[in-house]
Amino acid sequence: MFKTTVMIEWGDCDEAGIVFYPNYFYWFDSAFQRFLRAHGLSQREIRKRFGTVTPIVQAHADFKAPARYDDELEIRVTIRGDGERRFRVDYHLESGGKVIATGHEVRAWAKVAADGGLKGAPVDPEFLSILGAAS
Repeated sequence: MFKTTVMIEWGDCDEAGIVFYPNYFYWFDSAFQRFLRAHGLSQREIRKRFGTVTPIVQAHADFKAPARYDDELEIRVTIRGDGERRFRVDYHLESGGKVIATGHEVRAWAKVAADGGLKGAPVDPEFLSILGAAS
């Protein structure tokens, strides 16, 4: 498991003063990128080292309570295998001990062809091992 935090800024909120829902998906992706970096990886490094990219093929969120300007969100990230060619990234967001949202992304493991096209491939076990993912 990996933890990171996000401070909610004024521009993250809607007219009701609560976080505008698309921001959660941005924070999910940002937390995943931070998770990768904490394990010595990045999207560029994944492409260089494994010849792949990790496009999102599914995203989901459940909103449990509102978050507001100046709240600090703690985001917990876990990763696990999800079939041969995909992996799942789970997110748990809390503020002040209260669950704000949960969600997940399913990401494909796609090899980059010489012509720039993508083709699904089995997730490299080394990648999952680096991230401490459950299979």
